[in-house]
Amino acid sequence: MASSGYLQAAVLLLAVQLICLGAADADHETGTVIPAESRPCVDCHAFEFMQRALQDLKKTAFNLDARTETLVLRAERRALCDCMPTNSLR
Repeated sequence: MASSGYLQAAVLLLAVQLICLGAADADHETGTVIPAESRPCVDCHAFEFMQRALQDLKKTAFNLDARTETLVLRAERRALCDCMPTNSLR
């Protein structure tokens, strides 16, 4: 389960890199230079996007951690109940 979160993060980073490379190639092919004052703050947008992606990953990791803890406690309870006779629980 945890590996799917890592896989999603890797795919997300790959997509961002491909977008950035595609935009860089497009600028070189046209041969025109747009002044920095008129360009949107690409770094700011990329930073905000990555910040949101990181928050999503943190939420996913927290949910997986909580779910894992619940499953471990459930397994420990089952193991405890299986090894104790029922008449000793009263």
